Amino acid sequence: MKAKKVVVFMISTGFISAAHAQSSVTLYGIIDSGIAYYHNASSPAGNQSTLVKFSSNLSGPRWGLKGTEDLGGGLAAVFRIENGFNIGTGALNQGGREFGRQSFVGLSSQSYGTVTVGRQYDPLVELVQPLTEDGLFGSTFATPGDIDNYDNSLRVNNSVKYTSPVLRGFQLETLYAFGGVAGSTGNGQTYSAAASYTNGPMGLAAGYFFANGGTTTTAGARVWTSSSDSLFNSGINSAFASAKSIQIARVAGEYAIGSTTFGAAFSNTVYGRDALSSFRESAKFNSASVFANYQVNPAFRVGAGYNYTKSSGSGSAEYNQFNLGADYALSKRTDVYAVAGWQKASGNELSAGGTTIPAVASIGSFGVNSGTDTQGLVIVGLRQKF
Repeated sequence: MKAKKVVVFMISTGFISAAHAQSSVTLYGIIDSGIAYYHNASSPAGNQSTLVKFSSNLSGPRWGLKGTEDLGGGLAAVFRIENGFNIGTGALNQGGREFGRQSFVGLSSQSYGTVTVGRQYDPLVELVQPLTEDGLFGSTFATPGDIDNYDNSLRVNNSVKYTSPVLRGFQLETLYAFGGVAGSTGNGQTYSAAASYTNGPMGLAAGYFFANGGTTTTAGARVWTSSSDSLFNSGINSAFASAKSIQIARVAGEYAIGSTTFGAAFSNTVYGRDALSSFRESAKFNSASVFANYQVNPAFRVGAGYNYTKSSGSGSAEYNQFNLGADYALSKRTDVYAVAGWQKASGNELSAGGTTIPAVASIGSFGVNSGTDTQGLVIVGLRQKF
């Protein structure tokens, strides 16, 4: 009995199994929560100011496991499973999935790159998004309604992704996701590609994303059944839930001069239609944004941004959004922050019911409609990483 205990101890502490000596499994996570004040939040009583508890401000709360096993010759097996949750209620995010943020496994080569399969982020999120203000100040700075997945509202199921090594500052990612419909390869498929270049203080990236919505219908209208999650989560784009497809082209760049970083981005998003769509014309959104950040000292950063979005096709609306942010690091793992946004909408947009209505403001990717043409938002919060 005593010998058996010694063996168990040796296994658990790594004295046995030299084949796993260079392997690792890491538990990690982020908890982010704050208090938000909305000026104009649509409610049964009208457009009212409100104070609410908010989760997922700078970062979505999560915990996960990631691991690697050295297979020799520069080759390694890798995996990641990542759970998203609401810190206020404990409920699962990403549609109630256990590991809805990410779940994949793959092989990684130091010379040839990495191939992974599972539920994953698309290449635009991984290469283009880091050059936008979303990487620092999160959802408040996202495009109105997150129409172009600026704040990575969607992930891609059943996908195969290739990520190249970084070669002289260049990196490439490609992704393909299977629709899984027999006899119809394109039904529900997703594909995407992006490239980035980094050289000292300068970073550039561009990419393209396409998702087919499938052919499942209810009452004659399409229900989104793509390998990709949907983006129809605000009053700005909820009318296009029956879209045939989502197409997104994005480009972004930033440049650092001393303690100041300047950045700009542009996206073109098209919600395509066909006979199964409940809206009459494809909807197009062009969105341009600029930002500037200043590192006051090693612990304190401030930033400001502006976004202009214009729609055409099913609606003709304009959205002007201004944002401010400040973040102070209490330690390497814990920071406090404040972010603010104000948006003005004008023109007309299509409602979820298919009628043309005056454009309604909805800041960032939170999906909180104002019920009117202006909205203001202030959030103060605390984030801890482990």
